[in-house]
Amino acid sequence: MNKALVVIFATIGLDAVGIGLIFPILPRLIDSVTHAGNVAHYIGIMTALYAAMQFIFAPMLGALSDQLGRRPVLLISMTGAAINYLIMAGAPQLWMLLIGRAIAGVTSANISVATAYLTDISAEKDRARRFGLLNATFGIGFIVGPILGGVLGDYGLRLPFIAAAVLNDGNLLLALFVLPESRRPSREKREPIDLAALNPLRPFRWIFSMQGLMPIIIVFFIFSGIGEVYGTCWALWGYDVFGWNGLWIGLSLGTYGACQALAQMFLPGPAVKLLGERATILTGLAGTCLALIIMAFTTKPWVVFAIMPVFVLGGVGVPSLQSLATRMVGEDWQGQFQGVLASAVSLASVVAPLGFSSFYFVVQQQWPGAIWLSAVAVYAIAASMVLTLRLPTTETADVV
Repeated sequence: MNKALVVIFATIGLDAVGIGLIFPILPRLIDSVTHAGNVAHYIGIMTALYAAMQFIFAPMLGALSDQLGRRPVLLISMTGAAINYLIMAGAPQLWMLLIGRAIAGVTSANISVATAYLTDISAEKDRARRFGLLNATFGIGFIVGPILGGVLGDYGLRLPFIAAAVLNDGNLLLALFVLPESRRPSREKREPIDLAALNPLRPFRWIFSMQGLMPIIIVFFIFSGIGEVYGTCWALWGYDVFGWNGLWIGLSLGTYGACQALAQMFLPGPAVKLLGERATILTGLAGTCLALIIMAFTTKPWVVFAIMPVFVLGGVGVPSLQSLATRMVGEDWQGQFQGVLASAVSLASVVAPLGFSSFYFVVQQQWPGAIWLSAVAVYAIAASMVLTLRLPTTETADVV
């Protein structure tokens, strides 16, 4: 693997670490500065704020990387990530924690730039495999993040942020020395940056004009929204049902991330060859829903770990869906497209935490496990969308 791929995968992995490390400690962290007792609403607000910043800045960073190049945008976002962790490590009040999570949302919007970088340096035949590796790297980061947050958080609520700052500084130094530019726009073709084009809602008008693309965007939108239930409610549910501390919450989330990483690393290619894209996605939905139904009713903590392999099926269809989507736009528009895709995902991630946290607040005392059945209900909507989805063939290549 060349050095550029190492840096890009490390960036994605550290973004996932930053997302995951806060999950096991977030309830206690918020309670330590608010003394509110029931913190479900605060968790929803903080998670939604993070996603809102991604929504605003993902198209901005993607478009800027098309204009200025990928490397400078990535370096700036890495610097911002390191600053964010230092703020979170010392924030004594809720408003400072909110500022820290807002900065984290801005810097994690570099996923769109990293994905565009990967597209730049990958031949079309290699993209599905590399997108699978990219998602697997995110899964690995999601393994490390919750475990790191849970273990260190039991010794000190701020220690996970110090560790994350050190890791991000190391990746920044690596990028400074070894990351080349993947796309150098011609100065003759470069136009002044249109500030109006940086409006996060404006790119959607561009995406609406592309035949066949909106259904894929909507599927990503729904999948992302459902995915927020884990980060929003897992720690609360684990504590309410099993009395888990940070270590066990981190281990359970880390095991979930391990299953996802293994699935996305090894299964997408064989699954698509055997079943086709549509059946692969539906198989993943079925496996995830089965696991969620079991979680909704279980009162034994070992059952959560026992069903983790079933969760493996949940992510096998996403890499092939990403690869198919990239063939529908021209090379000069990959950054903007990835930014719009990330914005659609982030928009769902703004709304979903507020909805799931509010629902959990209602069912927390009577039946905390009902939160997982709400996710199954939304997955049923996604399944109906997939059944009507028209996926392009290999020969199809709509270019903007």
